Formats: sequence, C-alpha cells, structure tokens
Amino acid sequence: MTKVQFINFFSTREKNAALGKHLVISKRNYPKDSFYFKAESFFNAATYIEDIGVEVNYGGRSLHEQSHGERFLSLVQNRFCGKGLYILDEPESALSPQSQLLLLAEINYLVENDSQFIIATHSPILLSYPTSSIFNLSESGIHPIKYEDTDVYSLYRDFLNNPSRFLRHLL
Repeated sequence: MTKVQFINFFSTREKNAALGKHLVISKRNYPKDSFYFKAESFFNAATYIEDIGVEVNYGGRSLHEQSHGERFLSLVQNRFCGKGLYILDEPESALSPQSQLLLLAEINYLVENDSQFIIATHSPILLSYPTSSIFNLSESGIHPIKYEDTDVYSLYRDFLNNPSRFLRHLL
C-alpha cells in the first residue's frame, strides 16, 4: 500500500483537512496524477497556483480572472491528465446544468484514459454517469444504491413533474 500525499492548501479550516492523512492507495498501479477538489476552498487553491506561477498548467489564464464554473472546468481540462485518481467534493456547486454535462464528457474522457473518480455530489446529472457505482451515505452506514432510488433523483423528478405542488407548500 502506498500513502498518497496531498498538499493541503485547499482547506479553509484545519479541522476539515484530515482527509488527506487517511487516504491510502491499495492497488498495484499507483496513479500518475491525483487531485483533491473541495468546492468551497478552491479560491485558496487558485491563489496558490497563481503565487507559484503555474497558470500555464491551468489554461494559461489566471483562475481568478474566470468565473467559478470556468475556473473549475479549466482545472479539469488543463490539470487532470489521465491515469489519475481525482477526488471531487461537490463539484456541481460551481457549474450550471450545461456545464455539468460538459464535466461528464471530461470525466468520460479521463476514465477512458485509465482515471478513477470519487465524487461526493448532490447532482442528479453527475450521478447519471453510466458506469458509476453510487453509494448512499446515511446514519445506517454506506450502501450501494441505484440511480433511480437516490433521494436527489426522486426530488428532481417529482419537482419537474409537478412544480406547483412543491411551490404551493413553500410560497
């Protein structure tokens, strides 16, 4: 087993930074690339990238000069190079539905190039990736779940089928 080293410039609070200390790669082929993305602290990462002068690896344009969604897609399109392990925490928070579809295409390209993703998401779009394994984290533990059985899928389906039913209870 090989311990993965993550630079912890992503954390906005040190108490949330313990994840990197507990990650262990236990497969034979160590990934050539890795990245841990946490949506709410990507500003810190963008500042670090600018400070060390490696914007060229992120599309050659300052990440601070891009919108939140553009910045995230620049990261995926320019920094993720395949044969990697990519851990994404709520990447949809930066993305419109159209951009989430673009992200799915980027993920597919990287998966075809021997990459793996671990994604924590509330997006039915991202959950829909055809070959994904979906796990539900709840008080009773971690369990595999079918896409159509997820709470987020059910909520979006029900809302889109009858928005007035939801709105009359909320407004």
